[in-house]
Order: sequence, then structure tokens, then C-alpha cells
Amino acid sequence: MAAKNATAAATKKTVAAAPAARTPKKVLTEEDLLKSPEKDYMNEAQLAFFKQRLVDLRQQLLHNADDTGQHLRENEITTDPSDRATLEEEYTLELRTRDRERKLLKKVEKSIKLIEEGSYGFCEETGEPIGIPRLLARPTATLSLEAQERRERVQKLYGD
Repeated sequence: MAAKNATAAATKKTVAAAPAARTPKKVLTEEDLLKSPEKDYMNEAQLAFFKQRLVDLRQQLLHNADDTGQHLRENEITTDPSDRATLEEEYTLELRTRDRERKLLKKVEKSIKLIEEGSYGFCEETGEPIGIPRLLARPTATLSLEAQERRERVQKLYGD
């Protein structure tokens, strides 16, 4: 009987401790990120927020690519030349969009890798923080606003 009571007491302690161990960390919102002090820049919670956002974006891009593949495999037979031209134009536009998304997917993968390396959120050229507002608008940004503007001015002056 004493052994049974000891086992029951141990089980109660384990069950009581289990919910505390499973309590998830607070998930940050965009408002939380914007209100956070500069000293907390790219802390663990912020990195987790951006990683989740990038993973979600990657999943969406891959889903769009699958949908496009299925859509293009569907052969719609049209005898009217104008309908056929409209259909081909839609395919061309969809392929152009997927090409842009393919390039974005590479940037997303690079950003996820930067998070894992610990250098996400810092400018590739200057090493300065890119800034939360810019990363919220463009999570794949690798340059600070100033560095990006400088690069665009040079491209405008000298071309690509």
C-alpha cells in the first residue's frame, strides 16, 4: 500500500510539472517587434518570428509552383484563335510570375540560412542593423536602407 501511495505521489508531481514544461514561449507580433528596444535587436524571439515568417513564405511559394505545374498540365482545347491567344497569354504571365517567385525562393532560403548562422538582420555591406520595420516589409532584405539606396543610385548612374 505504501509503494502504491509513493507511485501515485510521484505521478502527481510529474503531471503537475508537465504543463509547465510544455508551456510555449510567447509568440511575438509585429507590434511587439516594433515596440521592442534596440538593445533586443535580433534576439532569439525575434529570430524565431522571422524564421517562421520565412518558412511560411517558402511554403506558399512552393505551393504556388505546384499549382502552376498542375494548371499547365491541364490541356484546354480551344478552336477559337482568340481564345487560344488569351490562354497562351495567361500561361506566359503565370510563368513569368513563377520565375519571379523562383528568384524570391532563393532569397528566402538564403535568409533562413543567415538566421541559422546568426547574421540575419545585419547589412551585408556595412554590418549595421537593417531594422525591424524594413525586415517586416521585406524579410529577405540583406542591405540597410541607406546601403540599398546607394546601390540603386550607382546602378542608375552606371547601369547594371
